[in-house]
Amino acid sequence: MRNKIGIQTAVAVVVANMIGTGVFTSLGFQLADIQSVFVILMLWLVGGITALCGALTYGELGAALPRSGGEYHFLSSIYHPSIGFVAGWVSATVGFAAPTALVAMTFGEYLEGAFPQLNKTWLAVGLLLLIAAVHTQSLQSGGRFQRLFTAMKVLLILAFIGLAFVFDQPQPLSLLPRPEDLSMLFSPAFAVSLIYVSYAFTGWNAATYLINELKHPRRNLPLALLAGTAVVAVLYLLLNYAFMRAAPTDALVGKVEVGYIAAVYMLGPEGGKWMSLLLAMLLISTASAMIFAGPRVLMVMGEDLRMFRFLSKKNARGVPATAILFQSVLSLLFVLTGSFKAVLLYAGFVLAATTFVTVAGVYVLRIRQPQLPRPYKTWGYPFTPFIYLLLVGWTLVFLLVREPRESLSGLATLLAGWLIYQLGRKGKLW
Repeated sequence: MRNKIGIQTAVAVVVANMIGTGVFTSLGFQLADIQSVFVILMLWLVGGITALCGALTYGELGAALPRSGGEYHFLSSIYHPSIGFVAGWVSATVGFAAPTALVAMTFGEYLEGAFPQLNKTWLAVGLLLLIAAVHTQSLQSGGRFQRLFTAMKVLLILAFIGLAFVFDQPQPLSLLPRPEDLSMLFSPAFAVSLIYVSYAFTGWNAATYLINELKHPRRNLPLALLAGTAVVAVLYLLLNYAFMRAAPTDALVGKVEVGYIAAVYMLGPEGGKWMSLLLAMLLISTASAMIFAGPRVLMVMGEDLRMFRFLSKKNARGVPATAILFQSVLSLLFVLTGSFKAVLLYAGFVLAATTFVTVAGVYVLRIRQPQLPRPYKTWGYPFTPFIYLLLVGWTLVFLLVREPRESLSGLATLLAGWLIYQLGRKGKLW
């Protein structure tokens, strides 16, 4: 057990994976189409319910199929190795590399906003290199780093929320719905905005990538998923209300650095500058969690597939250093070549599609292997996974219609993974 992580670290990984780029950047994009406080908060409430339904379902899959690898392992076991390979391909190319890049880009945006003499791109690059170096040292040092920065993150967010609630010049907000708000809840704008929210909640499944390194996984995995997701859902609702209470809508629309803008209205330019620095610091734990969890998927793929055997190599301390470096290089490429919004929508579509198929797998697994030991069963089954599938499926359809370029790029990534698997199978590379 000395080389295993406890439930506290697992919860920290879930919380840190979730709280990052999405909640500190997406409100500005949502306000471009939705001007109602009630509808905005409903967006985040629906996103929280969706994530909780997903976490409840993943808890059953992880307890029944306890091995690191997340969707790669689940889909290979439930459907077919080719489907699992596509999920692993997504994790390798998009699932962690793109969100890690977005976190690093947001880190640069916040620091450059407060200190214009700094360069946001090189700040992002430096952050990625620093965290990769920390996590290649040892599991224990990476775990300590993760717990420390996650605790700092939660405390800072609570302080920011508290500051917004005692701010003596708040914006005039009404939490009551307006007559037109009901139709807005079922509009294409709500569905597309929900992809930003879904992306902000991405990471509720993070502990499933570390099952092999988790103490008592059949018991602790469901607990970590549920506890982490519930904490984040509450913080997200409070944080978005705090942003809108502090700054006028016009100042937030279309902006990435909404936290910095809200801080400037509460504390003035100088205070906002230092708050922006603190907000940038809390993103370190998000990037760290993704660099902690993601390479474990690549490592498991390397154990199973000869073509990727190099990714399974561990250093003298048992850390998958090659996989960490591989993912970090991909993240650097996203930072240096992609625009923020395009990468966000593209990654959001691909990740939502992958989790959609995985959650549906709980039905398939119960039918195909009814005798499989299930130490934990999904609370509210069969309705819980159905709610997740309904909400995510609705979002994917509208995103495909409203943002076809990013959505079709996501579908092309999935197809590319399937074609690579077929070519590898014919060439006997697997």
